[in-house]
Amino acid sequence: MDHSGQIDVAGANAREALERTHGAREAALVASRRAIRTCATAIRAVHRREFREARELVAEAAAYVAEMDAAVDGHPDIRYMGYVSDAKKEFAEANLTLAFVAGHAMPTARELGVEAPAYLNGMAEAASELRRQVLDRLRVDDVDEAERMLGLMDDVYTVLVTVDYPDAITGGLRRTTDALRAVLERTRGDVTNALVAAKLRAAMGDPLAPPP
Repeated sequence: MDHSGQIDVAGANAREALERTHGAREAALVASRRAIRTCATAIRAVHRREFREARELVAEAAAYVAEMDAAVDGHPDIRYMGYVSDAKKEFAEANLTLAFVAGHAMPTARELGVEAPAYLNGMAEAASELRRQVLDRLRVDDVDEAERMLGLMDDVYTVLVTVDYPDAITGGLRRTTDALRAVLERTRGDVTNALVAAKLRAAMGDPLAPPP
């Protein structure tokens, strides 16, 4: 039997399938890069406490994440590639950082349309972002807000250390949690030092010292 015709058809079918996968990959890659870039800009806006701008940027990032999901729909071979999960992790981080700092309710993983590993890793990184907020609040003697932020960091860490599954399932959450622990301990030391200094100034009669 002459298989040459069948070989040609098989080759053509394979090229067609690979071309579709390649197109989906490229579209998803572009959308993921845009999502990551927009999320980073949103987090910077949160740190400036420009919450309206941050919300607008988060909404823009949501559109890029939806575009990325649409691109990989029907392509399970690329749906779980690193750049897809990275974009979703950054999207979760931006949303959670905004919620923590602005005092909004936390969006759930389901509401954000992200998988549990991306959500938890994003939560850990959002908690680490709060260190900057703590330091900014301490500079203006807003100790109450600094302590609130520190409490949020501690709450997140307390939850994450209970997630004891292999890294292959959690997307390397153990490493992210360990990094958060280091940030948390440094931040706790900064807040403690600020409180001690404030009490010392108050004891010395400094009129600019916050109440103990």
